[in-house]
Amino acid sequence: MTTQPLAAAVADVLPSVRADLERLVRIPSVSADPAAAPHLAASAREVAALLRAAGLPEVEVVTAGGSRPAVLGHRPGPNGAPTVLLYAHHDVQPPGDATAWDSDPFEPSERDGRLYGRGAADDKAGVAVHLAALRAHGDRLPVGVTVLVEGEEEIGSPALAGFLAAYSGRIRADVLVLADSINWAVDVPALTTSLRGGANVTVEVRTLRHGVHSGAYGGPVPDALTVLCRLLATLHDERGDVAVAGLARGHTEPLDLTEERLRADAGLLEGVHLIGTGSLTERLWARPAIAVIGVDAPAVGAASNTLIPVARARVSLRVAPGDDAARAREALVAHLKAAAPWGAHVTAEPGGAVAPYSARAGGRAYRAAHAALASAWGRPAVDVGVGGSIGFVTAYAAAFPGAEILITGVEDPGTRAHGANESLDLAVFERACLAEALLLRNLAGDG
Repeated sequence: MTTQPLAAAVADVLPSVRADLERLVRIPSVSADPAAAPHLAASAREVAALLRAAGLPEVEVVTAGGSRPAVLGHRPGPNGAPTVLLYAHHDVQPPGDATAWDSDPFEPSERDGRLYGRGAADDKAGVAVHLAALRAHGDRLPVGVTVLVEGEEEIGSPALAGFLAAYSGRIRADVLVLADSINWAVDVPALTTSLRGGANVTVEVRTLRHGVHSGAYGGPVPDALTVLCRLLATLHDERGDVAVAGLARGHTEPLDLTEERLRADAGLLEGVHLIGTGSLTERLWARPAIAVIGVDAPAVGAASNTLIPVARARVSLRVAPGDDAARAREALVAHLKAAAPWGAHVTAEPGGAVAPYSARAGGRAYRAAHAALASAWGRPAVDVGVGGSIGFVTAYAAAFPGAEILITGVEDPGTRAHGANESLDLAVFERACLAEALLLRNLAGDG
C-alpha cells in the first residue's frame, strides 16, 4: 500500500503537533526536584488534554504507590485488531547550569533546523510522535491503542513495580512501542534492540575523627579526599577498561562507527584519548562502564589548609546486556570495600538498579517496524544497542512476556539529551511521526 495518504495526513497535523510539543517544553516537569511537583501535575494534565483531543475517549491522570503522575489513555480498535501500547514520559532532567545553555531551557527555540529546550527530544517529543500518529489516523485508527505517558522515568521509575501491579489489566498489549531512543544518524533510522542496565553506589571514605591542620599533620596522616581519589582510580585499569571483577562483557556488530564520529558526537577535547578496548560499539553497548558522577568535598573556593576527614562520591555503573544489575552492583560494592588504601574506613551504599534488556528480533512487529522506518526515511533502518537504561522496558517484558517490544525514538547523535542545549532535529521528528503512523497501519496487516 502506498504511503502517500498517511504522509499527507502527517504533514497536515505536524504544525499543531509542533505547537503542542513547544507548550509541553515550557512546563519544567523535573521529576528529581520535589519543588517541581506542581509542574509535573500541570504537565500530566496537559498531556491528558492533548490525548483526549487526539481522539482517545478514555484518558485519566493516574498514580500508584506514591508515583509521580502518569497519563493513561485507551481507544479500542476494530474487531480482531491487535492492541498497541504507546509509551513515552513527560518528566525531564534538571536543566543544570543555565549559563551553559544558548537559550532558556524551558523556552523552545528553533535554530538551524533544530528545536532547543529541555525535553524537546527526551522525551516530550515521544509524546508528540504519538499524538501525530493518532491525529493522522483520525477516526480510522486501525489498531487498538493504549497510551502510557510516565512521570518519573528520569529518576529510574521508583514506583514502577506498584504501578504495573495496579494497572496491569489496562496496559496489557500485543505490541509495546517506546518512543524514547536514538537513531543512528539524522538520515539513518534505527531500532534499538538492546539496552545496558544501570546502578548507582555512593561510597564514603573516612580517615579522621575531625579535620586537622595540613601543615601540622600532613605527611604521615592520610586525608579522606586523597584516599577517595586513589580508591576511585582502581575502578579502571591502565587501558581504561572497567577493573571490577565479575561483570559480564558482551559482543555486538561494529556497524560503521568511527573514532572521528564518536569524538565529534561526544564533544571530546583534542588530545584526550578514548578509553577501553574492543570495538567502539562493544564499549558503548555491550560492556560495563563506570563513571564518577558526583563528589562531596569542600569546594575549591572554600578550601582551607585542612586534612579532610570524610569524602563521598557517587559511582554510576552501566551493566552489559545479559548481566544481572543487582549482582553487578554488589560486585562494585565489594570492589570498593576491598580496594580501600591505607586502612581507610569505607562504606558503600547501593542505590537503585535497572536491569539490562535484549529484544527478540525477527518477529511480526519487528518486521513491521523496519518496513515503516524504511518507508519514512527512504532507506533501511539499522539495529543498534544503547548504553543507557529504560526501567519500564524490562519490567514490562517480565510482566507481559508474550508482547513484542519495539524501541524507537527521535533522538540523534547531536541531541545532547540530559545535557545543555538539548535539541530535536525537526526533519527527524517529521520522519519519526510518519514512521509511527505507518507502523500502526502495518501492525493491523494493512501494510
